[in-house]
Amino acid sequence: MESQDNYLLKEMKDGTKVYVRDVQFALLEMMKDIDKICRKNNIEYCLTGGSTIGAYRHKGFIPWDDDMDIAMMRSEYVKFIKALEKDLDKDKYTFHCFEKNRKYDVTWPYMKIRKKNTYIKEVNKLLPNRCTDCNGIFIDVFIYDHMAKSTIMDLPLRLVNSLLMPLIIFFENMNINPIPLKYWYRGNAKLYGFLNKKSEYIGDDLTWTYRSPLHPLRYRKSEMFPAVRVPFEDTELPVQKNTKEYMIRHWGEKVFEIPPKEKRKPGHVYDINLTSSKPE
Repeated sequence: MESQDNYLLKEMKDGTKVYVRDVQFALLEMMKDIDKICRKNNIEYCLTGGSTIGAYRHKGFIPWDDDMDIAMMRSEYVKFIKALEKDLDKDKYTFHCFEKNRKYDVTWPYMKIRKKNTYIKEVNKLLPNRCTDCNGIFIDVFIYDHMAKSTIMDLPLRLVNSLLMPLIIFFENMNINPIPLKYWYRGNAKLYGFLNKKSEYIGDDLTWTYRSPLHPLRYRKSEMFPAVRVPFEDTELPVQKNTKEYMIRHWGEKVFEIPPKEKRKPGHVYDINLTSSKPE
């Protein structure tokens, strides 16, 4: 396995080099602060996506991973916003979400917690950050919500959001903020979760429409929570209760294998500055 220091993201004008590992150290500092807030306020969450893979396979970050993701149930998210307003260090961080800023892109994860006095430009140019008070490095916050067991029951409302998503992105890129469509998109997801609140199944909230609507990821809530704390770098962070099953269902059995060298690439950073809020 290559050293994480081998993944160069940028060389600054003064010759200073920014590696993936530098970003990971900054994200880990953020995550420790977020974890303290969650524990103080009894908010249950877990790592998700590639961050879960890193925890299980590497006991920390995937060596070439340049972002970090967490997730929580919708009821926990409501508590989380209040906790951030009360306990987040406003000198170090800010957070962006549609509840607090109508410019926020609702087709993104539900929230981005950003570190001030840093700068990042993502590879994805189609969805620029509209909350321009801060373009700092971030941790994504996703929502898990209750899901229908049957695809037939699941599909109608999921298709609505799958059709709304490109329409919202179109208007966003025309510099028009489609607030009514955003409310519809978010409201549709909340309605779906409410209608299925007695279901034993959960999955990504209906605003996450970057998968085929015919093949949503569905998990038993009892497999996901209560989350369990595992080693992650020099600390412990929570992951899904049945981490292995979560990973297999999401990525298949090959998720436990280290990918070939040519596929070990950071995928999110187009430009970065860890010492200033402006690009160099």
